[in-house]
Amino acid sequence: MILSAVTTFFALKFGISFNVDLTLLSIAIIFPLVFTIRGSFRRREKALEHLSKFLSSIKTVRYLLLSSNELTTDKKNEARGILLEINQKTLDHLARKNNDIQTLDEISHKVYKFVLEKDNLVPNKIKDRVFKYARDMHESIENLHSIHSHRTPISLMAYCEVFIYLFPVIYAPTIIYNLGMREADWIAYLIVLVTQFILISLYNIQNQLEYPFDNVGMDDINLDNFKLER
Repeated sequence: MILSAVTTFFALKFGISFNVDLTLLSIAIIFPLVFTIRGSFRRREKALEHLSKFLSSIKTVRYLLLSSNELTTDKKNEARGILLEINQKTLDHLARKNNDIQTLDEISHKVYKFVLEKDNLVPNKIKDRVFKYARDMHESIENLHSIHSHRTPISLMAYCEVFIYLFPVIYAPTIIYNLGMREADWIAYLIVLVTQFILISLYNIQNQLEYPFDNVGMDDINLDNFKLER
């Protein structure tokens, strides 16, 4: 905004004006910016879908293990603790900008180890269903990690940001040329500042949607809603 005001001031002071087809600017800025916003929104919707699947599968695994009459109360509490840890660690992993998933892999593997160690206590029918829903749980974790780690290409984001900062340098003289009124300088300031405000606001919205797990921004995902015990 400061750059826009300064650019407009110097353009008016030194009489700099020229006529540029603003369609080129819209193609250079608006199109890629809208494209990245749509991509970020779709990624957020996918994250909600995978979080719901993750929570439902981990709940189903818990129900199956706790329904086994052969498991003692201590073993059921152990199973409940493992699933609670997987749930909490997964949400903690998403909330942090950390791409290391090795610890999460080790924790999620505990379900498989638990069922094998208690092979005589878990009926084959329940065991098969546990592995089925555990597969869905692992698939959801991997999908969430992919969304967590891979976002809009940095080159495209840098391209949008560079052109947004270059925009007032081209736009201010063009507006002055089209207005052709030196006695109404405030109109040029108003148009340039409002336009730049719209562009930078769209860029900030995209930047906040880019990472939907950090609770920065009004549209971020509330991870507390996907806790096993809430």
